Amino acid sequence: MTAICTPCALLRRVRSLALAGLLALAAAGPVVAGPTLDAVRARGQLVCGVNTTLVGFSAPDAQGRWQGFDVDICRAVAAAVLGSAEKVRFVPLTAPQRFGVLQSGEIDLLSRNTTITLARDASMGLQMTAIAFYDGQGFMVPATSKVRSALELKNKSVCVQQGSTTIRSLTEYARVHKLNIRQVVFDRFEDANATYFAGKCDAYTSDASQLASLRVKFAANPADHVILPEVIAKEPLGPLVRRGDDEWVSIVRWVLYGLIEAEELGVTAANVEALQRSADPTVLRVVGAGEDTGKLLGLDREWLARAVRATGNYGEIFERNLGPRTPVGLPRGLNNLWNKGGLQYALPVR
Repeated sequence: MTAICTPCALLRRVRSLALAGLLALAAAGPVVAGPTLDAVRARGQLVCGVNTTLVGFSAPDAQGRWQGFDVDICRAVAAAVLGSAEKVRFVPLTAPQRFGVLQSGEIDLLSRNTTITLARDASMGLQMTAIAFYDGQGFMVPATSKVRSALELKNKSVCVQQGSTTIRSLTEYARVHKLNIRQVVFDRFEDANATYFAGKCDAYTSDASQLASLRVKFAANPADHVILPEVIAKEPLGPLVRRGDDEWVSIVRWVLYGLIEAEELGVTAANVEALQRSADPTVLRVVGAGEDTGKLLGLDREWLARAVRATGNYGEIFERNLGPRTPVGLPRGLNNLWNKGGLQYALPVR
């Protein structure tokens, strides 16, 4: 006689399978390190591609030490993986260079104000990790020009750099609004900057954050240049790695998410040690005194605590390099935490 599976028997079966799955997960050991992590450890150094010079994001200071938002992401990864934020070699790259250098394996990580797009993620052998900075393409003009809207750029010349998403967005915007813009295209970032600030282009288009940085570095008086209000394209910026090394993707992604979660929880560079006595399990995971999340990444228990101790949380990194009290002077805006009106929302570190 064939047995009949009653609802109660079916429920017991589902519970049994769920329990087996949980036990298997609990018994899982550390992940096997991927080739990039192995290479970084063997070298004892993270090799990180950054911008050649972009104040606030990546630029050497007077002593030759690299500083900036993108630089600090590299240092946080190095602290998590190698135990020290100083074990990084920075490779300055132009926009046309950056992808080929990453594809060839000359760098481990590209942290260079790079927009994440479908084409870049799906067809270049590269993989996005997470969005570090929400940006948008805009225009900068001399204050004396009286231009106060991008729609007033009809028949104007606009400086733009080759090797970025900027040209395509500019072309599409000009076509839609029938602006007949004359593009002045440069292979070299430095040439585009020099031409605009010499007054040989009516406007300059790039990521709005980059324009804010450039007027600080190159303008005799930053107030002499105005960033127009229109945002003509979404430019979500974030670190890129080579496709095919899932372990390394996860490490870079979760370092960034961890820095954001640390800010949400109030964990800072100054209080990491004190919070190891917290009663909050979510805080304990971040400061390396609770559940061991590191073993899931092939790292140790204190991976995230070291990153926060080295660079501060996401908010500290932003304020130190780009915030209102810096020469760049950017508001948090979309890069504020999700619970403070922004878009920065970390997946939970657990």
